[in-house]
Amino acid sequence: MIKNLIELTKVRIGFLVLMTTIIGFYLGSNGSIVYDLLVFTIAGTLMSSTGASVLNNFLEIDNDSKMERTKHRVLPTKKISRTYALLLGVILIISGLSILYLKVNLITTILSFVTITLYLFIYTPLKQISWLNTSVGAIPGAIPPLGGWTAATGQVELGGIALFLILFFWQHPHFYSIAFMHKDDYEKGGFKMLPSINGGVKRTVVHIFLHALILIPVSTLPFFFGVSGRLYLVGAYFLSNVYMLLCLPFILEQSYKNADLIFKTSIFYFPLLLSLIVADLRV
Repeated sequence: MIKNLIELTKVRIGFLVLMTTIIGFYLGSNGSIVYDLLVFTIAGTLMSSTGASVLNNFLEIDNDSKMERTKHRVLPTKKISRTYALLLGVILIISGLSILYLKVNLITTILSFVTITLYLFIYTPLKQISWLNTSVGAIPGAIPPLGGWTAATGQVELGGIALFLILFFWQHPHFYSIAFMHKDDYEKGGFKMLPSINGGVKRTVVHIFLHALILIPVSTLPFFFGVSGRLYLVGAYFLSNVYMLLCLPFILEQSYKNADLIFKTSIFYFPLLLSLIVADLRV
């Protein structure tokens, strides 16, 4: 049962959300952490994000049952009932938002609520309507570090916005590479991913290149906004250029191998960048 619950709550996504939230909190605190506030931020964010993941699984049961990569999940295979998943998701979201409102602050609660709303009621249905779902989904995906920042500071500031923008642009090559590798499966599931539509592969190339290119100057914003120092500036510029360069093989030849290279590069890029920004924090 525990294994099924771990799968239902999408722990890997929850870990990324928590990691970026904690880093946003740390940077917003200028390294001087109020630990009880951090604990409440983590608890509220974890409950809200896992609750949204559970409801996302609930809403996409029929689609998941048609796809090879998802048909063995706990809801399509009825290892967990739909009713249980629905109740669990709602309880987790209400609990998470309540903790953020009562123990953190209103701005962070609003950001969490906006994240959940965009994720469940705009991004999730849009996946069956338009390829624009990737860009729309990148918005709630990029809010957690901003939420961590506002939890520490009580206000939206340029440093938090920089983190939001970095995560927003990073997600596009990452998710477009996944969409390309599984384009046939997504089509079976009824999802309108960019590589699956007519002429979409060429447009995927353009979007991957543009977002990776824009990420280069965007990744340096923490330096110009006074959050990090020169070590971060040089490191971020180097890493972002490497990220873009490793997108080039796919741009020249659209193959599974080259898409997988982008995916794997993105997995290493993001934690390395976050490590740099934490290591070079301007206190």
